[in-house]
Amino acid sequence: MGTNKRERQKANRAMGRVQAEKMQARNKTRKRAIQFGVGLPVIILGLFLLVNLVVDDDSPSTPDATDTTAITDDTAISGDTPCPAIDGSQARVASFSAAPPMCIDPAKTYSATFTTSQGVIEVELDTANTPDTVNNFVVLSRYKYYDGSLLFRTDPSIDIIQGGGTSNSDSPGYTINDEGSGYTYEEGDLMMARSGAPNSAGAQFFFATGPNVALLNDQGTYVKFGKVTAGQDVLTKIMSLHSGPAEGSGAPDPEVVVESVVISES
Repeated sequence: MGTNKRERQKANRAMGRVQAEKMQARNKTRKRAIQFGVGLPVIILGLFLLVNLVVDDDSPSTPDATDTTAITDDTAISGDTPCPAIDGSQARVASFSAAPPMCIDPAKTYSATFTTSQGVIEVELDTANTPDTVNNFVVLSRYKYYDGSLLFRTDPSIDIIQGGGTSNSDSPGYTINDEGSGYTYEEGDLMMARSGAPNSAGAQFFFATGPNVALLNDQGTYVKFGKVTAGQDVLTKIMSLHSGPAEGSGAPDPEVVVESVVISES
């Protein structure tokens, strides 16, 4: 009797070990299946991200259509100044180390359209009498040098509006030679601004808005290189915004922004 009981207990213990081993094996298999099922997508995702990050890092960057960084960052040209693109695609340049070469065809007709915050002014440029000055202005315009600048000075005592920068100290980085002298001035003229020294003009200009500009005839050193063909009323409006001495230099209030200067040729 005791022997039979011990045999049954021994058999039960053996069966228990077998069941435990089977359960352990099933749990181990299930654990591996869970680890593989979760781990594989993670590994695949990791490989996908790695490949795409490497491709993006090695690929050239293309600005998004709404990203204006590429066209609003000012650049500088060192060394010789190349002729700019004429199709409007030229990136803006704010500083040059040398005056431009001859980039226009003096036999052609050139005009400039100033789009300002107060309206549009159109000017026919005088290539026949001042080809070098016109060339300088056309090159700067096509480099978008004037875009975003101000018509920063008004002076009713001599009926002029000055622009070409944000103040009278702005410069493109070079000066050009005077192209003649002994000029006389009248309403509608566009001429280069300069200091009292010869050959000191660079980028700044004056619009003549009325008869008082003739007071500059005694000097006659401001090279006249264009004539307003449309928008004289815009200039009159800008002059009416004059803030400062009634008979002296001041500025428009509110400020007048030159949004763009676009050159046409024919």
